[in-house]
Amino acid sequence: MLVSDPATGLRSLGLLCFRSEDADALLTHMRTRQPVVGRGAKVVPITLDQVYMLKAEGIAFRFLPDPLQIKNALELKSGLTAFDGVPVFQSDLLVVKKQKKRYCPIYFQKEDIERELTRASKSSRGSAFSKQIMVGSLEDVLKKMEMNERNSGWDDLIFIPPGKNLNQHINEVSA
Repeated sequence: MLVSDPATGLRSLGLLCFRSEDADALLTHMRTRQPVVGRGAKVVPITLDQVYMLKAEGIAFRFLPDPLQIKNALELKSGLTAFDGVPVFQSDLLVVKKQKKRYCPIYFQKEDIERELTRASKSSRGSAFSKQIMVGSLEDVLKKMEMNERNSGWDDLIFIPPGKNLNQHINEVSA
């Protein structure tokens, strides 16, 4: 959601939700609590590439994580009571090579990575994969990608949109 400064009419803040329901609820809340600001706000779908370009133009952004995925991240990182940032999920078991390129998928929903791990274990004829899922924060990943040195592995990452599967997304982005 892009929020405009009512005094100047300039876009000043982007609030990024990872579920459309969260964005719609936030917009409704904003229009109720801050009618002047809320009047100029609207929900628009945007890719992380577009966010990065707008950030380069000086627009500030705030990622608003999915509360269910925060809960999932806390379950995976037992012992923690809080999670800082937007959780992302990864497994070394899902790294693939396609057309001489290596892809390390990063998922925004734990359910999506679990589905991929289940699919991978079935295609390997019941091999006993341990469903090891690592959790980190999107903000940390983006920071490390920005500081990326050649051949460091950070350029192999591919973000898988919620609800999509790995092969489907790789085919879409490499087409």
